[in-house]
Amino acid sequence: MSSAPSTNDGVFDEFLEDRGHETDIVRWERSYNKKKCPECGGLHDESARECGVCGWTPAA
Repeated sequence: MSSAPSTNDGVFDEFLEDRGHETDIVRWERSYNKKKCPECGGLHDESARECGVCGWTPAA
């Protein structure tokens, strides 16, 4: 299987959405002046690049 970028991302996203999958890019949430992990709710400093609780990292 090729790992080359696909030009059919919209079609693939629609396929996944029709089957109940989320296709939005998940990013850090905010809680006052802290970053909040969307997976476990752990709070981190603004400089955090991954969750120190569950290991989640945001999509690039």
